[in-house]
Amino acid sequence: MSMSKVVVDQKLCIGCGLCASMLPEVFQMDDSGKSTIKNENGAPLEKIKEIANMCPAKAIKVKK
Repeated sequence: MSMSKVVVDQKLCIGCGLCASMLPEVFQMDDSGKSTIKNENGAPLEKIKEIANMCPAKAIKVKK
């Protein structure tokens, strides 16, 4: 089980969809067009961190 916690800051998210298109196992877009976590254990943590670093709004946080 993962000890990290993946969160999307809804205030920062601009709804670009990058995370959901690159890692649909982990992220999905909600009804308001913002990214949400579908399954934080859906991909290796390194891959999630990589997508978090690509987020243009820096809305994805990986907490230890």
